[in-house]
Amino acid sequence: MNFGVDSASGPTAARALVAAYQLQAVTESERSVAAETLRFIDANPDCLWRTCQSGHLTGSAWIVNPSRRRTLLTLHRKLGKWLQLGGHADGESDLSVVAMRETREESGLEAVHLVSADLFDLDCHWIPERKGDAGHHHYDFRFWVEADDRAPLIMSDESHQLAWVDLDDVHRLNPEPSLLRLVQKIRERSGG
Repeated sequence: MNFGVDSASGPTAARALVAAYQLQAVTESERSVAAETLRFIDANPDCLWRTCQSGHLTGSAWIVNPSRRRTLLTLHRKLGKWLQLGGHADGESDLSVVAMRETREESGLEAVHLVSADLFDLDCHWIPERKGDAGHHHYDFRFWVEADDRAPLIMSDESHQLAWVDLDDVHRLNPEPSLLRLVQKIRERSGG
């Protein structure tokens, strides 16, 4: 299924990222999400497209400032939650490209740096039914991105608000384990 987007490798590249992540996973929960994602990719060759109705792959960016003490979050318009920036693959087989595209589109930031092309985190979450779209899963490929927190932000129509948030305050905006895990990981990798 090719809709004009460069998806020559299909989900092969995404599968390789998940397999590498699974080998380096620290917790049983991480290994479990990786195994679930691999099963999903293998069962759904169209997983890079939103038309895959049971779920699809998404790419998001855990954006931190150079001191790694603040992160950029969006108050997501459709979900009404503070989240990291990200979006649908729409056929793009390189999910880090998706994460970087969504970073630029949703924040207006141009000077962004992908710290690593390896997965920083992997999450599977349920998206409830909304305006005729059936409920489905997002298999979210999360990448570590760095940006200057002094650069001007331009909010897209996908957000109610954008804000640089101290890592210590993320739990006040969104106490979900998925987001708190990102805070913990950045602290561990930053030595603090």
